[in-house]
Amino acid sequence: MLLDLLLPLGDRIAPFNVIQYITFRCAGAALTGVVLSLLLGPSFIRAARRLSIGQTIREEGPERHQSKAGTPTMGGLLILTAVIVPTLLWSDLSNIYVWLAIGTTIGLGAVGFADDLLKVRRRHNRGLSMKAKFALQLLVGAALGAGLVSFTPLDANLSFPFFKTLVLELGVFYIPFVAVLIAGSSNAVNLTDGLDGLAIGATLVAAATYAIFVYIAGNSIAAGYLQVSYVPGAGEVAIICSALVGASLGFLWFNAHPAQVFMGDVGSLAIGGTIGAVAVLSKQELLLVLVGGLFVLEALSVIVQVASFKMTGRRVLRMAPIHHHFELRGWSENQVIVRFWILAVLFAFLGLSTLKLR
Repeated sequence: MLLDLLLPLGDRIAPFNVIQYITFRCAGAALTGVVLSLLLGPSFIRAARRLSIGQTIREEGPERHQSKAGTPTMGGLLILTAVIVPTLLWSDLSNIYVWLAIGTTIGLGAVGFADDLLKVRRRHNRGLSMKAKFALQLLVGAALGAGLVSFTPLDANLSFPFFKTLVLELGVFYIPFVAVLIAGSSNAVNLTDGLDGLAIGATLVAAATYAIFVYIAGNSIAAGYLQVSYVPGAGEVAIICSALVGASLGFLWFNAHPAQVFMGDVGSLAIGGTIGAVAVLSKQELLLVLVGGLFVLEALSVIVQVASFKMTGRRVLRMAPIHHHFELRGWSENQVIVRFWILAVLFAFLGLSTLKLR
């Protein structure tokens, strides 16, 4: 929007030419996201309290978490606002990749909103059934895959980190692959969202990292030099990542321990789906395992715990997801959060290292 309004002025007022650069608009989107979060946060929290939109805490969780019951939830609506508005302001709205990414964000946000709404109305921590939620996540992911196949020149193949020329053609399996990746990424962030600030801090790191990857993918010179897939036009998606970084910073102000508001599923599902979508659009799908390593670790801990209990009747961890395991081992909540943030940063560095290790 601002690109269309301000760029024509560049012929008469030279400083306005800076609007054409993605890096400048990324900075603008990040700053706008922070400001929106900080300005709207207090009003949102007051409204949530007035409407009794409070978090219910699962009884089988750590006992000290019961004190958090009633904390305003559905703060993901604040995050979505602080991502979508800056994206509409600062990005090139004629770019199809921007709309596909936004569509994925909104679609999964709607799934999370429905889940949160049921929890609030029922005064219970159970919303949509697992099958219904997963089916809707797959549907949103399949819509993204179908959109890429129908409206973009993006190749239906899969590249591998650390290898320059190794490519796997997915063909008819491309749309199912994208659907599973989006659902998996969405659920992984959802499982991580169990401690104050944990998920949003890790999101900030992953979004900043993928902003670099998708910017490189959309730059022919950088992509050629680093020998990664070149995706013309994908660089605009870096603005969405930057808006998510800004929104995360602003939301963390209110979500830091002790949290004044929780993001709810409307936030975690949308965030996870957005990061997954950016991974697909940048042709760095498999790197999601590294860049989002903390989310993967959280999801795997649940899978291993459930599989072990069903097959052997024994639990590998004291409690899953793994952040609760360390709580029960005596770590304070702040220790778990900060140490897991450090892991998220290390995973991000590992992902970035693949740009040269090929």
